[in-house]
Amino acid sequence: MFRRLRTRTESATLALMLALTVSTGIIDAVGYLGLDRVFAGNMTGNVVILGMAFSGATTIPVAGPTIALGGFIIGAFIGGRVLRPIKQGWTSRTSWLFSIVSALLAALAVLLVTVPESQLQSISLLVTGVLGAAMGLQAATARHLGVIDITTVVVTTTITSFFSDCRLAGSRKQPWFRRGAAIFLICLGGAVGALALLVGLWLGLTIAAAITLIATLLGELIVHIRHAPARKPV
Repeated sequence: MFRRLRTRTESATLALMLALTVSTGIIDAVGYLGLDRVFAGNMTGNVVILGMAFSGATTIPVAGPTIALGGFIIGAFIGGRVLRPIKQGWTSRTSWLFSIVSALLAALAVLLVTVPESQLQSISLLVTGVLGAAMGLQAATARHLGVIDITTVVVTTTITSFFSDCRLAGSRKQPWFRRGAAIFLICLGGAVGALALLVGLWLGLTIAAAITLIATLLGELIVHIRHAPARKPV
C-alpha cells in the first residue's frame, strides 16, 4: 500500500515538474524575443551572451543578461535558504515558493497590460530582473524536489542523458518518457511563448502564471492526500 502511494506521488510530482518545464519555455521565449535577447530560465545562455559581450562584440546586450543572471542568483539563494531545513519532496513550503513564482509572473503580466506600449522599454530591465528571480526560485525549489532529469529550467543534461543512454549507444533501458517529455515540452513552451507575443508580452506571462498556479494547487493536494489519516474499516 505504502509503495503504491509513493509511486503515485512520484508520478504526480513528475507530471507537475513537466508542466513547469512548459512554463519555463514560455518565459524564455518572452524574454528572448520580447526583452532584447534575455533568458530568464536558461542561465547558460546568459553567461555565453555576457562572455561574447565582454570580448568586445558591440551588438550584444549586456544589461539585460546581467540583471537576469543577478535576479536568478537571488531567487535561487532564497529558495535554497528556505528549503534547506526541509526534507526532500513536496511540502507546504514547496507550495508557498511556487505560489510566489506564480504571483510574480501574474504581477508582471498585470504591469505589462497597464503600462502603455511606448513606455515598455523603460520597465524592461525591471521585468527582466523579476523574471530571473522567479525562475531562480523555481529552479531551486524543483531541485529540492529531486525529480531525476527534470530541473524545469534547462534540458542540456537531459538531452545528453537521452542520447548517451539510448539503445544505439549500447544502453538497454532508460527513463525515456520523462527525458523525451522534458525536451519536447520546453520546446512546446517556446512555441507557445512566441505565439503569445503576437498578442503581447503579458499573454505569455499570464499563461505561465496559470500553469504554475495549477501545478502548485495540485502539488498541495498531493501533500494533503499523502498526510491524510487512513480510514478505519467499518
